[in-house]
Amino acid sequence: MRRRLVISYLLLMVLVLLALETPLAATLATRETDRVRADRLADATRVASLAGPALRGGGPGPLDAELAAYDELYGIGAAVVDRDRRTVAASVSWKFGPGADAALNTALAGQQFSGPESVWPWVDGPVLVAVPINDGGEVLGAVVTATPAGKVRHTITTWWLLLAGIGLLAVLACVSTAFGLAGWVLRPVTELDAVTHEIAEGHRTARVRPRLGPPELRRLAASFNNMADVVSDVMDRQRAFVAHASHQLRNPLTALRLRVEELGPSLTDADGRAEHRLALEETDRLATVLDALLTLARAEREENQRVTVDAAAVAASRVAAWLPLARHRSVALHLDMATAPVYARTVPTAIDQALDALIDNAVKFSGAGGEVTVTVRAADGGTALAVRDNGPGMTASQLDQATERFWRAPDVQNVDGAGLGLTIVAVLVDASDGRLTMRQGEPRGLVAELWFPAPEQAADAPAGADQPADSAPVRA
Repeated sequence: MRRRLVISYLLLMVLVLLALETPLAATLATRETDRVRADRLADATRVASLAGPALRGGGPGPLDAELAAYDELYGIGAAVVDRDRRTVAASVSWKFGPGADAALNTALAGQQFSGPESVWPWVDGPVLVAVPINDGGEVLGAVVTATPAGKVRHTITTWWLLLAGIGLLAVLACVSTAFGLAGWVLRPVTELDAVTHEIAEGHRTARVRPRLGPPELRRLAASFNNMADVVSDVMDRQRAFVAHASHQLRNPLTALRLRVEELGPSLTDADGRAEHRLALEETDRLATVLDALLTLARAEREENQRVTVDAAAVAASRVAAWLPLARHRSVALHLDMATAPVYARTVPTAIDQALDALIDNAVKFSGAGGEVTVTVRAADGGTALAVRDNGPGMTASQLDQATERFWRAPDVQNVDGAGLGLTIVAVLVDASDGRLTMRQGEPRGLVAELWFPAPEQAADAPAGADQPADSAPVRA
């Protein structure tokens, strides 16, 4: 945008200079030509006054000496011609060149002639002047002079170069002023753009300096800062509310569960025990929802802190933790990874919680006889983890909604869950500057892939990190 502003200012300046300097240059050329023409007309008139008696007497008289001295002094060729176009006297350098006949015809007709109107640097040719020789109203002949135009062209060229230099200085001053003016005008816009990107990347404390640029942009900066403060405050209040509500509801929920458990021994009929079991399951489900909300609020709040972890070791520990549940549900859980550490830079516990949510979903929806595979590898300058299952998977439209809060597929409404697992994964991955991609498996199932950036330097890797054992992949 700055370049466009400078170009527009420069174009306007060039147009103004052309509008001013073009007529001025033409005027200077005409003025210098008129000065030379006036001098030559005066000289030719003086010679014409001397040539009258000579033409009446039939001889050149003193004209030869006069024209020779004039040519030697000024370098200007001159000639005296009678009414029959015969040359009566001429200087050494005189030659009948182009345009001399037209000048002579005008003078023999009783009128003075001088040309051209203006001498241009790129046009050759002398300045011609012709004056009639009169005697009692009768034209006896004419005096013709041819002035070399080299000096005139040099003078005009010098004036034009001076004008061009002044114009160039004006253009340079315009460019310098335009850059300064454009920078002053656009500096708030540039800073506003940078701060907007910083806020989008998670730096919610970034603000625009409100004392830059013109008053309109200063007001815009102040309004933007006020808006950012309001949005940040609303987000903080929302997250604080979720965290506080989730935390505060845990205590009465725990007490309620204990009371429901104490009611169990007093129930004797089968229907009462079934209702008792359902009540306990609902309290457990509510506790799971509260834990997920609390985790989500914490994950969104811890957005700038980064730690370096061994993704391979974390994946091995999480697979080992889920093996008992996988065996209980008759699901084969595999871990496929290299034996060397694979480091990633994330927010705290991002890989742990993300794998817990993905493995939980994969084991839950694979069903008896299903198979879940967790892979870890280095890819695209970072660390990639994938959880594959052979369950029912999701449709393309369901994949687009899978990370929305409390969303659950219509065909799994009766399956335990709060609809926050994938939302938490998405928040943790985004806070870690990573990527979460989900796609349909082949021939069936779901593939959830995580990608986290690697540490910027090898020195960022945690010292003494435990390496996974050199044994075969963990399997259930």
